[in-house]
Amino acid sequence: MLVSLVGTAVETAVLAALDERGLGGVKARHGYVFQRLLEGPATATEMARSLEISQQAMSKTVRELAGLGYVRETSDPADGRRSPVELTDAGREVVAVSRRTRRSLESRLRRRVGASRADEAAEVLRAMLDLLDLGGPVRTRTVRPPAGTF
Repeated sequence: MLVSLVGTAVETAVLAALDERGLGGVKARHGYVFQRLLEGPATATEMARSLEISQQAMSKTVRELAGLGYVRETSDPADGRRSPVELTDAGREVVAVSRRTRRSLESRLRRRVGASRADEAAEVLRAMLDLLDLGGPVRTRTVRPPAGTF
């Protein structure tokens, strides 16, 4: 229960930091798309397949993010039928602000409980991810969203 509460609170803090910097409109579910696009451009179909969600849900999400200015569709010079999606500068700023916010929270935690205890807690959480078969997907940015997220 504590892990769920902390996860939600961190998510709320990240979204608030984005809003404060004029990067509004981002929803937690958008993070799954940002994670995919950090590896490079991908089509909505490719992202939908990797997340095991419908292509329609992914296309809707891509349109939302494009409307906010965080992604754009490009054309594939080798295959005109493909329209890969990529992060814009604003989208990369969303990622940077999110990472800075999480690092700041971690730094504050380390000051409060000490580096050793924070490292032990992180080790315990990584072990829990491994027990839930999520360690690999976290490392490879292929975590699937919970049902009903999209």
